[in-house]
Amino acid sequence: MSSTSDSGSREGSLEAPTRHPLDWQSDDFYDPASLEAELERVFDVCHGCRRCFNLCNAFPTLFDAVDESDTGEVDSVPKSVFQQVVDECYLCDMCYMSKCPYVPPHEWNIDFPHLMLRAKAKKFREQGASMPDRILSDTDTVGSIAGIPVIAEAVNAVNRSAVGRAVLEAALGVDKSAPIPEYHGRSGRRRVAAEVVGREAQGEPVNGTQGKVVLYLTCYGNKNSPQIIEDLVAVYRHNGIPVALIDKEKCCGMPKLELGDLDSVARAKDVNVPQLLAWVENGWDIVAPVPSCALMFRQELPLMFPDEEAVQKVAGAFFDPFEYLYLRHKGERFLTDFAQPLGDVAYQVPCHLRVQNIGLKTRDVLQLIPDTRVQVIERCSGHDGTYGVKKRFREAAVKIARPVVRQVNDSGAAHLTSDCPMAGAQIDGLLEKSGVYSHPMSLLRYAYRI
Repeated sequence: MSSTSDSGSREGSLEAPTRHPLDWQSDDFYDPASLEAELERVFDVCHGCRRCFNLCNAFPTLFDAVDESDTGEVDSVPKSVFQQVVDECYLCDMCYMSKCPYVPPHEWNIDFPHLMLRAKAKKFREQGASMPDRILSDTDTVGSIAGIPVIAEAVNAVNRSAVGRAVLEAALGVDKSAPIPEYHGRSGRRRVAAEVVGREAQGEPVNGTQGKVVLYLTCYGNKNSPQIIEDLVAVYRHNGIPVALIDKEKCCGMPKLELGDLDSVARAKDVNVPQLLAWVENGWDIVAPVPSCALMFRQELPLMFPDEEAVQKVAGAFFDPFEYLYLRHKGERFLTDFAQPLGDVAYQVPCHLRVQNIGLKTRDVLQLIPDTRVQVIERCSGHDGTYGVKKRFREAAVKIARPVVRQVNDSGAAHLTSDCPMAGAQIDGLLEKSGVYSHPMSLLRYAYRI
């Protein structure tokens, strides 16, 4: 009998969720019997509740297996299905933050995403990762090679050809219909080198901000979408906010986290956090243009390393770019000298931004532009790191994206935007009329005409 049919107390279910630290360095975390017991317990609760049936493919995979089992309960579901459920989870965190009534402080203490992460970590420790998964998650290495000017042109040409996509699908399992990013020989770092300032620059503190930011470029922003970096620096400079760059950075670790390769996450942290901390201690805020990277520093690293003061300090200084601008606006330090209206904008809110619990600050800033109407779409794009490009998951990814695509098609909006450029590319590629995606920071710069 499902545990949700019991008269268990739901006291605390209306309180704000409390996230427990991830005990990833303990032996019990990887213990097979302990993990299997916790999977059975949590799956049983999920089966009895089923509120998350429409979030991703992990839950339908579980529920279908339960419904087709001998007893109609989790106890008769083959254990092989457990791993299928784990593989379908891409750690968007939406079940925890928006659906589940049993998250802490509820006594049932359900944290589905971190349980899936635990199972991924156990699998990685025992089996490692496939060659394609290792390559796709090693964004630093791939970007450093594919971003070399001559090589970038060749890589992009191959990726645009039918033969090249067929080879990529055969070699790395990247579905030939999935959107893949271009590589730019002239990186975001190089493009803004003349516009950034040194550590001694002065800012204007207001409303919880220091008025000067060090930009964590992100792998994607630096090598795949450097225009976003240019646009961000231009908008911030227009608003009198000095922008600096750290000398060197590694990937935030999110792709490795999704694999369960937690030791690689720790190594990336050991490079990034000391550099960012030096800026924070000198009175700087931190901004990253990709929501997943901000989430990594604001949530996942603090939960993995709860006793490291440096990690907590960096997390406390991290902002989403539009959150930062809206705080400046509330402190009357944001310019509204817009020269170009945007009209109707369809705005998909990325999952990794929604779970940061900062509200719809991108919408709020864009709506300061005259004659601009923002339609908010709070549904997953189905891209989710590397999940949406893999042939194995492509059909499910497209199915997840369809409600968003339908809303954008029906909106008649002149612009599609999403804080996540990968989500934007996924949606744009499925539209009846593609080619309408722009990053919200690009739209903001366009409205300023700067």
